[in-house]
Amino acid sequence: MSTIPAGLSNILSIIGHPNRSEPITNEACGQPTNPSGATVYIADVDAEDRWPRWRAQVAEGKIRSVLHVPMRSGPQVIGVLSLYTLHPDAFTPDDVAVAHILARHASVAVATARHEETLARAVDARKLVGQAMGILMERFDLSDDQAFALLRRYSQDTNTKLRDVAQELIDTRQLPSARVTEPGLDH
Repeated sequence: MSTIPAGLSNILSIIGHPNRSEPITNEACGQPTNPSGATVYIADVDAEDRWPRWRAQVAEGKIRSVLHVPMRSGPQVIGVLSLYTLHPDAFTPDDVAVAHILARHASVAVATARHEETLARAVDARKLVGQAMGILMERFDLSDDQAFALLRRYSQDTNTKLRDVAQELIDTRQLPSARVTEPGLDH
């Protein structure tokens, strides 16, 4: 079992280690809520006066220098790479340049992961809708277009996501309660 060095333990306790009940506040510069999305370098936390609550939090952990580099996907800031050290004036211009490179790589990884997650959800939803359409087609002798139209109408009339209507049909073998007529009766 490895132990966490004392300095790192202090930093982890301040920046939101799982054992800490209150993570660092968004008052901190460079967080995703920062509308400018600018890189922020705080050379010496002890001399910082723009964010007093944040300063008090990081000072608890004896953090002395902080570098926040925005992670971007196109024009949108999707996160922040935050670097902390126990030494004042710790980040050189080369360190800042490397942090920007790392932030760009991390941005690509995060954007790719989000895109893949979105695609996976879309494929899953499509599978559910296909299964629900199959149930309707078999039960009511509908074409695929009619089955999809029925699901879509139930979705719209109940203000329920199409995926959720399909899931309920698959789970219960019944369409959700709605103000629509049974298939085939209004065609």
